[in-house]
Formats: sequence, structure tokens, C-alpha cells
Amino acid sequence: MGDEAAVLRTRMVNNQLRTFDVTDHRVQDAMLSVPRELFVPQDQRTIAYSDEAIPIVRDPSGRPIRTMTRPAVLGRLLQLAQIGPDDVVLLVGAGLGYTAAVVGQLAGSVIALECDEELAVQATATLEANEFTNAVVVTGPLQDGYPSEAPYDIVLCDGAIEEEPERLLAQVKAGGRLVAIEGLGLSGRAKVYVKGHSGAATRYAFNAAASPLPGFSPQPAFVF
Repeated sequence: MGDEAAVLRTRMVNNQLRTFDVTDHRVQDAMLSVPRELFVPQDQRTIAYSDEAIPIVRDPSGRPIRTMTRPAVLGRLLQLAQIGPDDVVLLVGAGLGYTAAVVGQLAGSVIALECDEELAVQATATLEANEFTNAVVVTGPLQDGYPSEAPYDIVLCDGAIEEEPERLLAQVKAGGRLVAIEGLGLSGRAKVYVKGHSGAATRYAFNAAASPLPGFSPQPAFVF
């Protein structure tokens, strides 16, 4: 896409991010610097910069069950996370690697956790081919996080979850933050958890919708 893609990235930032109150210039610059089309499925690259959630996994009937988060929502989540240049970030839900690449422009290093082996392989290949060297993709259940490298300065969930992420919060260092969209569909609410020495303070930030991340559905109650 070349020069056309650069124009589309600029329009994405001007028309989608800025109109959704993404005012942090570091976030804007990060999303301007990463070619989103490289991380979009080949058959959908013409809509790489559209204001929509692009499917990356479908069920057998063709219904999308995992998507790339809309650019404006992602930008707002990144702004909420306040990622510093020396921060170690755990990204939960690596998908095809786009968010890992963007976070890598803001952070010191990124561990991008993915439960889908095929997505993880594709994300790794794209990140390596385009020299995003401070982001690494690992595999495992998303709800468990990646405790072997904890604690993290920031944990960012790139997708919606249905319950409070206690196991992820346990991997945030004191003074760190966890950002996630809790609730599905129109009931989704972006929240930030700020970790203290004796718990975490929670703040609601904005309404947002994203596709659900696997592993975060509430367990059914046992009925006698």
C-alpha cells in the first residue's frame, strides 16, 4: 500500500483517535508508526484502517469470534494504561501481533500472550519480519497470565473479559496498572486497576465494545 497506507494511518489518527479523545501524542505517534495492514488478514487489507473490528478468528459457521480491536478503542486503552518507555508490559490476547507492535513503541518490552497457536505463529512471523524486536509472543491460557516473568508494570487485555481478572492482577507490581474492557457487547466498560500494596483501586473510564477473550467467562455455579 506504500504511500497510500501512510495517508490512511494519518486519517485514522485524525478522524478516529482524536475524535474519541485520544490526545496523548505518544499514543498517536505509536499508531502512526506501525503499518496496520501488515497485521491484518490478507483478504481484509483494504479495510485495515477502517473504524471497525476486523475478524481474525471465525467459528465453523463463519461468525467472527476474535477480532482486532477498533483503532479508536485501542488508542483510548493505551492512553488509559499510561505506558512508560521503561515499562515491562504483559499484553493478554496477542492476536496477529498488531497491538504488541504498537505497545512496543511505548514500552521497554512486551510479552504478548496468546492461547491460539496459529495466531501466535503468525504474530511472531510478522513481528520478526518487520523488526519489532522488543515484543515477544508466548502461548498459554490467557486467564492465567504469564507468571514466570511477573511482576509487570502494565497488564493490558486486548479484548473483553467477563469477570474481574484476579490472576492477572496478582502479576501486576505495586504501583502498576491493569487495563481491560469488562462486559460484553454494549455493556462493555473500560476500567483501570491501580495496584497498591494491599489491593487495587478500580476506576471506570469509558464505554467500549470488543470481542471476548477466551478463558474469561464466569464458571457456572454448582447446583445441588
